[in-house]
Amino acid sequence: MVQAIPQFITFDEFIAWYPEDGRYELINGKVCEVKPTGSHEQVGDT
Repeated sequence: MVQAIPQFITFDEFIAWYPEDGRYELINGKVCEVKPTGSHEQVGDT
């Protein structure tokens, strides 16, 4: 089995990449898509 080497990015690279219409966080050098849940969904849709 071949395992991919994780690619970590810096905060500056994350800010330069960040799209205007997305919800993402940088967690330990990895970009993670954030989806609102529960009562936060109602706030996120406004």
